[in-house]
Amino acid sequence: MQESKDTLYGIYPVLEALKAGEKPEKVLIKKGLSGYNVAEILRICKESETVVQEVPVEKLDRTVRGNHQGIVAFMSPVELLKAEDTIDALLREKAAPMILILDRVTDVRNFGALCRTAECAGFDAVIVPAKGAARIGADAVKSSAGAMHLIRIARSSHLRNTLKYLADNGFDVIGCTEKTEDSLFELQTNGKAALVLGSEESGIAPENLKFCNKRVRIPMFGKIGSLNVAAAGAIAMYELVRIKQQLP
Repeated sequence: MQESKDTLYGIYPVLEALKAGEKPEKVLIKKGLSGYNVAEILRICKESETVVQEVPVEKLDRTVRGNHQGIVAFMSPVELLKAEDTIDALLREKAAPMILILDRVTDVRNFGALCRTAECAGFDAVIVPAKGAARIGADAVKSSAGAMHLIRIARSSHLRNTLKYLADNGFDVIGCTEKTEDSLFELQTNGKAALVLGSEESGIAPENLKFCNKRVRIPMFGKIGSLNVAAAGAIAMYELVRIKQQLP
């Protein structure tokens, strides 16, 4: 049972929240559900680029206890921005922004810890895919020690397009991956950087990795061949901070 204070359900409550300008992290809708109000919910979700998933009614029954009427919305406790709009805003504000991009990091605790480190390290934003990411709910905010209220969180409908947009705007798009021999500690960057981290299971998706114009790996000297993504991210973020501090 996933129901919590940031879960909203029922056709009218969800519709009124959307009309009031609320932007859910995700909306679940029963397969085959129709009607004027349902169509209005779908229209507003499309305009705001809110993720909508059609699911069996059994999934909705497992998610909430009350009468969901075929609609459940997961409300985010933080404002979720659009990726490209966030990039544009940062480029207007400073010459060399730093952005953390999380590709399919689904563990809420890792996600929260990475947001906390990003805020502490002076990163300007965290970008996640609209689908296949950790839920941005109260548990994530708690894991971030409140950092998610202090750093911009943006969603990308198509992460590969966002990575290309970053590269086209002069960012070093740096994939932290085991699929390279280039060491993180030999990285050269102009400080205008987007650091990409992938899931612990499979790393950065191949279709996204190809848009990383720099690839680095964290050297391993022990018997265990990999790091938790939150630990790897902390190392990589602070290496970028170190490099940036040494730039003229």
